[in-house]
Amino acid sequence: MRYIINDKKYHFKSAFDTETGVYVRTGILDENGKDTGIDPFMASYPHLIDVGVMGHCIHGKTGLCVKAGIGCYQSGMFIEQPNMTVDDFRWIAEQSKGRCNQFALGGRGDPDQHEHFEELLKICRENNIVPNFTTSGFGITPEIAEICKKYCGAVAVSWYRSDYTLNAINMFLDAGVKTNIHYVLGKNSIDEAIARLQNDNFPIGVNAIIFLLHKPAGQGTKENMLSIDDPKVAEFFSCFETQHRFKVGMDSCNVPGAINFCHNILPESLDTCEGGRYSCYIGPDLVMVPCSFDQEKRFEISLRDMTIEQAWNSAAFDIFRNYMREACPDCTKRELCMGGCPLMPEIVFCSSNYKKIKSRK
Repeated sequence: MRYIINDKKYHFKSAFDTETGVYVRTGILDENGKDTGIDPFMASYPHLIDVGVMGHCIHGKTGLCVKAGIGCYQSGMFIEQPNMTVDDFRWIAEQSKGRCNQFALGGRGDPDQHEHFEELLKICRENNIVPNFTTSGFGITPEIAEICKKYCGAVAVSWYRSDYTLNAINMFLDAGVKTNIHYVLGKNSIDEAIARLQNDNFPIGVNAIIFLLHKPAGQGTKENMLSIDDPKVAEFFSCFETQHRFKVGMDSCNVPGAINFCHNILPESLDTCEGGRYSCYIGPDLVMVPCSFDQEKRFEISLRDMTIEQAWNSAAFDIFRNYMREACPDCTKRELCMGGCPLMPEIVFCSSNYKKIKSRK
């Protein structure tokens, strides 16, 4: 099924295919409905909401992420909050019906371990929203995989380099679930990433490998950050220029790297930071921020006091957007990049003389 959103406030249309996950949008439309070719800066309501349904991680005390070489950016080893309630989740979904395409379920732990996991997925579908989520795979069973086949658009398994990683991937594939791999890219993992891409060495049958840039948030360290000056970074992005037997993608944090190192990627296929423009994060405590990596809650808005739309149009969110509106005004590539990450400029793969970012407080 295809959903079309007509954004009358910002004068564009978008379409989302619930079966394939394909998402497209027009440029800004003029008074005659003709596409001007100018990409709209933002939507009047988020098209994707990262819903943190998990307030605590049942694997946190075991150090599952640490053993896999991944620093939990939500500090799941140390922070424990209640999981999001079904009523709160339903409240979010009902506001988003007809306005938001997807919910990415997440939070501080594996969403499939939520005590009302199936009910949350049902609520999504009742409100014409496609649920997706990322999991370590540790607690996946054939029964959970079947539930995901019934309700989810796609599932991503974090690349934790363990038997349970492969077992979860196989259970999802056996159930007919569109299955991706999420791979955190840092100093400690880039060599493996290059080798696996060069040899197509990922499990057969997966839909895509999505590379997520390591960020110094939560338990993520600055020591594991990659630098544009590292020759391995250029070698990694060169792997996107060749064909693979699976799709290869990246998060928006990696887009500046693709702009600077890739030569055969269509610019139209790249979308820079969508935080506060087309997406947001809502935590289990109903605190909404433009991006889940705002762990310091610099731009937080409590939904106990207002609706999602009101928070979306708040002064805090507009301050966040202004970092992108005002970044790198003289750069010819600014429409593709907008200065990169508004939260952590140190992760941006750019050394251009035109790089000019508004100071962050």
